[in-house]
Amino acid sequence: VDLFSLRSQGWDAFQFLDYCAKQGARVVHFSEIRFLGSLDDDHVRKVGEHARRLNLELEVGMRSICPGSAQFDPKQGAAEEQLLRVCRAASLAGSKLVRAFLGMMGDRKSPGGIEARIEETVKVLRNVRSRVMDAGLKIAIENHGGDMQARELKSLIEAAGKDFVGACYDSGNPLWTIEDPHLALETLAPYVLTSHIRDSALWDVEDGTMVRWTRTGEGNVDIGRLMTRFMELCPGKTMSLEIIVTGPRLFAWRKPEFWEGYNNVPAWEFARFLALAAKGKPHPPLPPVPKDQAAAREREDFEASLAWTRQYLRV
Repeated sequence: VDLFSLRSQGWDAFQFLDYCAKQGARVVHFSEIRFLGSLDDDHVRKVGEHARRLNLELEVGMRSICPGSAQFDPKQGAAEEQLLRVCRAASLAGSKLVRAFLGMMGDRKSPGGIEARIEETVKVLRNVRSRVMDAGLKIAIENHGGDMQARELKSLIEAAGKDFVGACYDSGNPLWTIEDPHLALETLAPYVLTSHIRDSALWDVEDGTMVRWTRTGEGNVDIGRLMTRFMELCPGKTMSLEIIVTGPRLFAWRKPEFWEGYNNVPAWEFARFLALAAKGKPHPPLPPVPKDQAAAREREDFEASLAWTRQYLRV
């Protein structure tokens, strides 16, 4: 369970663990520090102990480690300092990795483009290499929020050092970089340390392609085949459900100005994205969820997705 699926619950770390145990989870992915609640040594030790009592494994994560990204929070200190603080917490809690990311889609159009942001992130990772490896940890960089295509994340991992850096493969985010999630999996599989898995729907419109994230089984990216392929290509790696149900987002690739930030995309890769969209049918807009119902809706979305996944995989 990626706890971002349950981001509106207002629970503490122990309540998250109790809920996940009741759902029959094996791994709980604390994708952000806020889900842990604190990086205090005593606190994270207690979280790890509670997880072990429930027979759960932990994965610990954080947000951006790219100093040039709009998603990076410099108020928390240098990127290296932030990353090492979370590494310490991960070690104390019993996590074997730290998930982090570069940024989001806006970084593709930032000064120097995504290539400059990749260079900055690689520098941060190289600066902490020895300390991360001494701690017996690995850093799992996610293809996050439309920042990098799989080919670009692969280049980041190889430049930083695949002996201690790998991928957190997210199956929903490739569509935000006009990329086929199956192609992203094929590219990143040798580097995968963990994952975020969710379904998506996409379809053609006049200006380009509409994309929305859905409950598992309600999209048109053949999520069942993707899950099966993940297990084949990434045996022993965590398949975490990150369920986010959204309204449609337009990727207006038929307009010339869209391509700023995407002019390095190979035609054959984009063609695979288009092939998925061609199979899709429009999804009607979702009615807004009242704030007082948001937490309950998240649980409904997650539990329905978990049930579909178990039925499909027969587990």
